[in-house]
Amino acid sequence: MSLCIGCMHEIGNEVICPDCGFDNTRTQTAPYLPYGAVLNKRYVIGRNIETNGESALYIGYDRETSSVVLVREFLPAGYFNRPEGSVKILIDSSRQDTFNRLMSDFEQFFGFLTTLRDMSAMNEITDIFHANNTCYVVEVYEEIISFEEYISRNNGHLEWEVARPLFMPVISLLEALHKNGYGHYAISPSNLYITTSGKALLLGFATINERRRGTPLKSQLFTGCAAPEQYENSFPIDNITDIYGFTATLFYALTGALPASAKERISDGALLMSTSTVKRLPPHVVSALANGLQVKREDRIIDFGDLRSQLSVAPTVKAIQEEISRTASMARTEKRKKKNFGMSPISVGIIVTVVASLIFLWIGIMIINNSIETTPPEQIPSNTVIPSQEATVSNEDWTGETLQNYVGKDFEKVRAELSAKGIMAYKDAYSGENDGYSDMFDAGVIMSQNFPEGTPLDVDNGFFVTFKVSRGPKAATLPNIENTSLASAVAKLTERGFVVYQDANVTHSDKIAEGKVIGYSKYDAGDMVSLDTPIYLIVSAGPEKTN
Repeated sequence: MSLCIGCMHEIGNEVICPDCGFDNTRTQTAPYLPYGAVLNKRYVIGRNIETNGESALYIGYDRETSSVVLVREFLPAGYFNRPEGSVKILIDSSRQDTFNRLMSDFEQFFGFLTTLRDMSAMNEITDIFHANNTCYVVEVYEEIISFEEYISRNNGHLEWEVARPLFMPVISLLEALHKNGYGHYAISPSNLYITTSGKALLLGFATINERRRGTPLKSQLFTGCAAPEQYENSFPIDNITDIYGFTATLFYALTGALPASAKERISDGALLMSTSTVKRLPPHVVSALANGLQVKREDRIIDFGDLRSQLSVAPTVKAIQEEISRTASMARTEKRKKKNFGMSPISVGIIVTVVASLIFLWIGIMIINNSIETTPPEQIPSNTVIPSQEATVSNEDWTGETLQNYVGKDFEKVRAELSAKGIMAYKDAYSGENDGYSDMFDAGVIMSQNFPEGTPLDVDNGFFVTFKVSRGPKAATLPNIENTSLASAVAKLTERGFVVYQDANVTHSDKIAEGKVIGYSKYDAGDMVSLDTPIYLIVSAGPEKTN
């Protein structure tokens, strides 16, 4: 049987492969293995399809199973040489110890990956062995297309309902990696593939030595997806680093473009997303993208469980889930401090039961409405979020603390104050797209409460309060954005609730540098403008050229 070295399909007497077009008269030069080399008396080596500072990946053929495979060879740049036509590598004796340590890391890492064979986003590793003074890893070969090509075939971007089932298994794979002390650290469109069965496959694995500056290996980082800390010498990297790369790749899938490089974003961390994209994505997904792509590590999403939650759960549902978690924690604390607060375990149980009942009621209602994930909070009637409750004790019989009038106060401060007393405070959901806006109350300020001032704070019976919280005025003042970058101007306006576009007309300016914002198309900085009004920005094309 005669195999094409380019794709490992049978070609008989053909020289140019009819399947892949590869010219089989070509040779593969050092430092790569020669075409047709046989490893372990089993694996026929074909063309090199990927190289980084740590290893080379070849297409291969398994003679025992009669199947196409992928073969990865440990080849750390600068630590060896291979004579032309030879299969063995020669290691620099002065660097033998470092070579051995790096090879041990390589073997240990890929050995762990064999335990993840049942995860759908992981390509199965079938064999690891030593030969030719180095180490080899054999993987299953599947017919795949690159993620970039997949995006191109889908009009340049994916809708969230298409992206979600592709990316969630990748989160599960990364979560499993980090729970065992490993990571990928090169998540990018270049390392993501789509199989013929329609699932996402994450490739491009390498040890941590290859994924940051300051190690013995020449690092391979992917612009737009590598986190800022990966460019710092010997800086510790972890799951927060992979969250950046994952979110950048998801950003690419949903927008068709990568974020700016981490080096650029250190000075300007704004994410530029078109208005049309923002409008078609669920708000909680946009929020998760922003949180996962924070330049500062301390501001970024810190684990994959939280990332999954932010991508899967609309904000109102997530808030209730957080309250349940907070309530359960408080219940444990109150049980320990029973003498200080006089609260029985039965009372604690009542609070937990009441709040837990609320979440089950919410989920039931959302299932009826067909989707928890895609139902915007503003379309959900407020009484489905927090059911009304009757006061359990009359004012005449109550001698304890009573509810204050919190209208006009900051909701977060009020929630913290009530939480310290064992009372849960919730935001009432908006019932329509115009609900919650107010010219009288700033954003985040309480406009009304479901119980009046003087209502008994009956902690022992699971009492809780809901507040209608202002979104701020329906109109806002246009900020001064002259001579700022387009990304910075868009970020400022988006934060205030405006929908922003770039004026299509080319405008030359002798004062404003090319690419910087000249100003607004129809308004001036300081104008009070309705948030429903589209805002067009004039961007400089630089000075007009003269002959």
